[in-house]
Amino acid sequence: MDLRPHWIALTLPALVAVVALAGVVWGILEFRDAELWLLLAFAIVLLAYPVPRLVWWLTSHFVVTSDRVIHREGWISKRSMEVPLEAINDVRFEQGIFDRIVGAGTVTIQSASESGRQVFDHIRKPEEVQKTIYQQGELNQGRMFRRDDEDAPPKPSATSELERLADLRARGVLTEAEFQAEKAKILGGG
Repeated sequence: MDLRPHWIALTLPALVAVVALAGVVWGILEFRDAELWLLLAFAIVLLAYPVPRLVWWLTSHFVVTSDRVIHREGWISKRSMEVPLEAINDVRFEQGIFDRIVGAGTVTIQSASESGRQVFDHIRKPEEVQKTIYQQGELNQGRMFRRDDEDAPPKPSATSELERLADLRARGVLTEAEFQAEKAKILGGG
């Protein structure tokens, strides 16, 4: 899963740019001798807020892999944060009414890492992100504790694996498509 922040994060910077542009147009029509100063003020406003927010939006990525959660942002100066899935203790998401309408929200990850609690705003489909993190965490934990020696317990039967997958689907960890794909693998069809 590789997500850029939701477009809603650009609404306030866009509003500031539109209001500043309207102010410049009005100012040019009213004060013809101050055009240069108005255009300079407009450029300063753009460079102070809308342009940095657009650059942040273009360069910010929230990624969930099979081993970790990664958040990277920045173009000239960069920031990166990675949390191993095995260090994650809790994942929460919040959505207000408007957030639910547009499909955005805030994801909070509590981990055993140095940074502890990380809050990510303007995340697309936060409920799906939460489910994906938990699903990948369970798969990662299974890989970490799998033993390949002779003392390893016998492989679970196809029936018990299907029951486990059905339970994950019922709890919302797996989508129907993911359930069907894993079922096909177990039954030898994929």
